[in-house]
Amino acid sequence: MSKFRIIVTGLIAQYPLGGVVWDYIQYVLGLRRLGQDVYYFEDTQQWPYNPQEGGVAKDCSYNVEYLSNVMSHFGLDENWAYCFPWKSQWFGLTVGKRKEIIESADILINVSGVLAEPQKYRTVKKLVYIDSDPVFTQIKLARGQKDFKKLVNLHDIHFSFGESIAYSKDIPETGYDWLPTRQPIVLSEWRSQKANRDVFTTVMNWTSFNDVEFNGKIYGQKDTEFKNFADLPSRVSPAVLEIAINTGKTRRTPKDMLRHNGWRVVNPDVACHDFKSYKNYIQTSKAEFSVAKNGYVIGQSGWFSCRSGCYLAAGKPVVVQETGFSKILPTGKGIIPFSDMDEAVNGIQQVQAKYQEHSKAAQEIADEYFDSDKVLGNLLEKIMNG
Repeated sequence: MSKFRIIVTGLIAQYPLGGVVWDYIQYVLGLRRLGQDVYYFEDTQQWPYNPQEGGVAKDCSYNVEYLSNVMSHFGLDENWAYCFPWKSQWFGLTVGKRKEIIESADILINVSGVLAEPQKYRTVKKLVYIDSDPVFTQIKLARGQKDFKKLVNLHDIHFSFGESIAYSKDIPETGYDWLPTRQPIVLSEWRSQKANRDVFTTVMNWTSFNDVEFNGKIYGQKDTEFKNFADLPSRVSPAVLEIAINTGKTRRTPKDMLRHNGWRVVNPDVACHDFKSYKNYIQTSKAEFSVAKNGYVIGQSGWFSCRSGCYLAAGKPVVVQETGFSKILPTGKGIIPFSDMDEAVNGIQQVQAKYQEHSKAAQEIADEYFDSDKVLGNLLEKIMNG
């Protein structure tokens, strides 16, 4: 494979939380594994979140230290740059090195479209947009959100985690050619011999954003779907279902109700607050059970979570709500999709009854479909041929 100079963008400092790190760092690590000259830039022009303060940071010291520690852990001390919006203060790479990288880069991969002003990076030969929020991305474009459309238009090639977009009747046409891709998983980071807790787990937001209306239909968040499965613990006992869940961004998480219904509720700020504890939380789980955002369920775009990919790589089966991914990925063993309560109950019971079989299948699916070498190799081939 040819060697390229590549910039990856993300939100590691913006949201210094365990799962967020893995959403973006696996692009950097995976591309490095392929022999690429890769750098991580974070330039969102947004004030960062500080979990210790429980809100918007007063300054960026905590966030810069967090990002620096992540990069140092992976041997990337000289491969990152972060812009704090107040007076456009940069950290990490020197001004000269940052300028040299931007002017000489072959590819910029704007993961989740978080780069605030792609036009400032136009000297890069190819600007690539990765849509990690399918259905909601296409609705924003169809609704005519001009600033968002302008941002998307600044890119040369567009990919989406919605690998089944072409099959969906509930995702509006946008005029863009959304090439299918999925989250790369660096398999070596997730292999583990750690003992399992006998618990199905997941890490989730009750709500991430407000619901969206389009053409008379409401596209909701996870809380909308979760309510349909609130009584699940009593249906699968003695299996234990645990959720590491926050307080909710737009609607408060009803933790007392969840506990009353038999869910084991834990605080993600304790259980999986950074990238190391997040990995340990997944590696020591028995399996994952998770619902999807209501918008993903309606749209059936084929979206599949990075988090679930990490469970698979750790040899943990996933019982996850159908979003159209069954058109793309093998299911029935390792990945068990569900659309209603009976299917959810059956999925958990299957894992309980034949755990080793499902665990082996989970790892095999990760090896075949999520290996960063394959996912990113395919991505680079499409970029250079696009």
